[in-house]
Amino acid sequence: MGRPREHDEHTARALLKAAEHAIQRDGPEAISIRGVASDVGTTTRAVYSLFGSKQGLVAALAAHAFDLLRTGMEQLPETSAPDDDLIEAGLVIRRFALEHPSLFRIVFRNTADPFMRSQLMVRSASARALDVLKAKMARLAAAGLLGTTGADEATVHFRALCDGLAGLELGGTSAIPADDGERLWRAGLRALVRGLTTP
Repeated sequence: MGRPREHDEHTARALLKAAEHAIQRDGPEAISIRGVASDVGTTTRAVYSLFGSKQGLVAALAAHAFDLLRTGMEQLPETSAPDDDLIEAGLVIRRFALEHPSLFRIVFRNTADPFMRSQLMVRSASARALDVLKAKMARLAAAGLLGTTGADEATVHFRALCDGLAGLELGGTSAIPADDGERLWRAGLRALVRGLTTP
């Protein structure tokens, strides 16, 4: 019989949650293996065993961010209105940004390593999340609602709008008041989708 794993998936999830809180509290540069392990009540050995290094921990956190986005979009019901479904996918991005601002910043505001592209596990998680969004855009194309815009180009426009809106809302600017955020997102996403569908 093999030796049981000393550190399991439960420990990994707890460490990722602690790392997210640490980044939210003190910024990405302040994260430390010792601090994260202490917050969970485990040893630094657990972090090294599960993630290999501090870089591995941050990469796992970034991959987790994309997994949250993918799962959120996959769980949306598919209706007979692909344009409405696409807008709901955009609102999943909004909820992710508001509920996990530190994760949003490390993957979408990381100027040193944009989208953490240097890490294979992050690239793979990012691609899986993007595939879900592309599939929703492809439904729009299949319904003849993209005019002359290609689905890939339309996806870039959609992502850019979501990124900009999230940045404004997380920045606490008066451009998006806290009590009016969802309405402004819906209006902006609707305007973009209507523009895409114009012949």
